[in-house]
Amino acid sequence: MRLSTKSRYGTRLLLDIALNSQGGPVRIQDTAERQNISVKYLERIAQILRKAGFLMSRRGKKGGHQIAKPLDHISVGEVIKLLEGDSLLVECGASNPHCDLAGGCITRKVWIEASQAMFEKLNSITFADLAKHAREGSKFDHYCNGLAVCLLEDAKKPRAR
Repeated sequence: MRLSTKSRYGTRLLLDIALNSQGGPVRIQDTAERQNISVKYLERIAQILRKAGFLMSRRGKKGGHQIAKPLDHISVGEVIKLLEGDSLLVECGASNPHCDLAGGCITRKVWIEASQAMFEKLNSITFADLAKHAREGSKFDHYCNGLAVCLLEDAKKPRAR
């Protein structure tokens, strides 16, 4: 599954607001500048997150957005599912697949299990976890230490002789 910009930017939007709301609501314009994302696109994403109960908004001079519930009650998986619309890697994982071969397709089981495993992991990561790592100054290499992606990156690095 390739995540859309909507879910990647939505995750970044929530984390940015979580990290910058100590002084009150965070303006979308400020997040857009910090994250290098279009204000209009972030506004559309914020509206979805607000309707789902992840964000609160305040209008006016001191207005902006704040996180609507505790960070440890918001998982990355929830946000991805909301913004992507489903949690399937392939369409044939649905209960009513559009593929005529889905009923007898042995690889369908692989894609369903892969989707489940991915969302088990995403659901285990909360925005409290992400905020903690960000406040500690962690970067990608620090956060994913030991994961396969990091191992691939390490394999690319030249070795000392």
